[in-house]
Amino acid sequence: MSGGLLLAIDTAGERCSAAILRLDDGEILSVVDPVIGRGHAEVLMDTVAEALALAGAAWGDIAKLGVGIGPGSFTGIRVAVAAARGFELSLGVPSVGVTTLEAQAEPFWGDGAVLAVHDAKRGEVYAALFAQGGRAIAAPQALSPDALAGLAALAPGDFRLVGSGAVIAAERLGLDAARIASQEGSASIRALARLAASRPVAAPPLPLYLRGADAKAQTPAGLRAAVSTGAVNP
Repeated sequence: MSGGLLLAIDTAGERCSAAILRLDDGEILSVVDPVIGRGHAEVLMDTVAEALALAGAAWGDIAKLGVGIGPGSFTGIRVAVAAARGFELSLGVPSVGVTTLEAQAEPFWGDGAVLAVHDAKRGEVYAALFAQGGRAIAAPQALSPDALAGLAALAPGDFRLVGSGAVIAAERLGLDAARIASQEGSASIRALARLAASRPVAAPPLPLYLRGADAKAQTPAGLRAAVSTGAVNP
């Protein structure tokens, strides 16, 4: 396929997501993003295979990779980043990382500033603030819900709330529920694909951990075997 395709994957939340985007014109050809909760390592390869099939694409059509790097589930982040590295090495194509919070905010920042808030449990949230158009005002960080006021004060006027911690943020900031644009906990795989397609290639993506690990890492099931047998070779 002329220009090649981008494969986007994300497993930092409850969804196991994959999307195929055509790099020539940015059209998203397929999306597969079931809510599975746990067990991303066992499901990811099948999810990618389904996305390729729905797009009528083959591994050899992939020219670039986009991967969700978190914040989110420690285990889930590791699954996607390890898979992307395996695909990168086996296919000989570059990969770029996209944070969960920017992929949650991207569908809404065309209308104004967005505060993306993820419920990190343990009395914390992960949050990042974006201006209209996507410029990062405050990078992803872990903080207490009470500290969100300081982050919100950086916003240039009104802003919308997104993420699994949007309700928490609205309550702590004294904002009307109408300011909540989305309570989705996972990144938008469509937004992740769009952001990855537009992002220049740098160093291989690294996981974005905003606090210590609370789970053991998994190895994406079938990835090692698929690489060794040539299943993901062009």
